[in-house]
Amino acid sequence: MLTLKVITENTDEVIRRLAKKHFDAKEIIAQVIELDKTRKSTQQQLDANLAELNRISKSIGQLMKEGRKEEAAGARARVADLKENSKKLEEAKSAAEQQIHDLWVQIPNMPHDSVPEGKGADENVCEKEGGVIPQLGDNALPHWELAKKYDIIDFELGVKITGAGFPVYKGAGSRLQRALINFFLDSARDAGYLEIQPPYVVNAASGYGTGQLPDKEGQMYHATADDLYLIPTAEVPVTNIYRDVILDEKDLPVMNTAYSACFRREAGSYGKDVRGLNRLHQFDKVEIVRIDKPEHSYQSLQEMVDYVQSLLEKLELPWRILRLCGGDISFTSALTFDFEVYSAAQKRWLEVSSVSNFESFQANRLKCRYRDAGKKIQLCHTLNGSALALPRILASLLENNQTPEGIRIPAALVPYTGFDMIR
Repeated sequence: MLTLKVITENTDEVIRRLAKKHFDAKEIIAQVIELDKTRKSTQQQLDANLAELNRISKSIGQLMKEGRKEEAAGARARVADLKENSKKLEEAKSAAEQQIHDLWVQIPNMPHDSVPEGKGADENVCEKEGGVIPQLGDNALPHWELAKKYDIIDFELGVKITGAGFPVYKGAGSRLQRALINFFLDSARDAGYLEIQPPYVVNAASGYGTGQLPDKEGQMYHATADDLYLIPTAEVPVTNIYRDVILDEKDLPVMNTAYSACFRREAGSYGKDVRGLNRLHQFDKVEIVRIDKPEHSYQSLQEMVDYVQSLLEKLELPWRILRLCGGDISFTSALTFDFEVYSAAQKRWLEVSSVSNFESFQANRLKCRYRDAGKKIQLCHTLNGSALALPRILASLLENNQTPEGIRIPAALVPYTGFDMIR
């Protein structure tokens, strides 16, 4: 969330920039500022009460020594009044702080100035593209039919066991899935990322820290008995490693990678966009996370974008990079680049990665800070990216590499699969 200092000292700029996200911040920021004035005024009264209480309390002993019992009794009565008044002031201050917090968490992150104007995905800007779109014949099959033909993914069995959106991978499908995970993890390790194996469930504080709560509460699976949430991405547990941590500047950037299963309710999803692997409730993903100092975070972002591009090139997939517009960028992000790969049989682009800089938005929630060379404590910047999400990568690999002889495996994956063709 935005710091109160930013909101109060740069009110007009905050309102202007949030308007790019189509968020009218005028009223909510006015409420926050007014409540903050109340909080400060109440704190001043509390401080004055405490000073007077201390002064009078010290005088009571002296009054008693001097035999001035009536004055001492009056002083005690005044102390009692001050304590009661302080209790009410403390309650008022706590109420103002809670109201500020409740409003605060509804305010999205400010978009970077380079975020383009736009209301939705159709207005995202294509920054770059590469690879060759294969020309398949009219008899090309979508991945859900290829999965059935080669008996590598069973969608109906997943429905039987759990429900729609929980496929069962089999044989070569399982091996290809595992090959992709290992390929992505090994590539991240070679690029300097430290591998983490995080929990797949997190507490509410972790969901709040990275901004899933309260913004995306309805999209997360919630184990109500224990008040734990199944993770929508490894970003949540990995970034929360650094909650309430003060790092040293010399240790930045921190670079972590993690594989995890991911769980998303995807409430309201329907239609052709959810067929097969296009949209799942459980899927596998390898994530990269960076914690950096503010002046270096956009260099880190570019390095992460270049890294994800290199993965798609090694997989020989046609790709493009989109700079998300204000109407499509997430609640927490300052700047996001989406990667899409072309699905030749479906004849459409599929999103496979988002790489984002959250600047200090998450760090402020997490209290993730670093100590600079001058020993000053400052908020970090946090970044994350999918590197990569498997379902649509797998869908595109199956569709784009189908041949009369079978499905060809890209050369980079053969050492991991142990076969070069699915027949």
